[in-house]
Amino acid sequence: QVQLVESGGGLVQAGGSLRLSCAASGRAFSAYVMGWFRQASGKEREFVARITGRGDTTYYADSVKGRFTISRDNAKNTVYLQMNSLKPDDTAVYYCAGWLYSTDWSRPGYWGQGTQVTVSS
Repeated sequence: QVQLVESGGGLVQAGGSLRLSCAASGRAFSAYVMGWFRQASGKEREFVARITGRGDTTYYADSVKGRFTISRDNAKNTVYLQMNSLKPDDTAVYYCAGWLYSTDWSRPGYWGQGTQVTVSS
């Protein structure tokens, strides 16, 4: 099994940038599809971005397309989420997620503990 630990959250002004990191423990990291979800206060958790095991294909929610970039470094067992042009609506707890041999994209098998991102106007 893989364990996921996020870092890099914080407070930023609208228009600013943050980079989230998710470090994975365990073996065979490149076998996992990795992704990010977020949950704003009082709202349901929503998909943000996903990247294949080799990092050659990415998927984004329409709300972040063109502003966020997901990437991974399999040598470091880490997945990143570069967030640019942040908006107050991006304020949420961001969760790292992983899938192993699953295509149920709404239900990752592995979750991190979450990191808070707050965007001030």
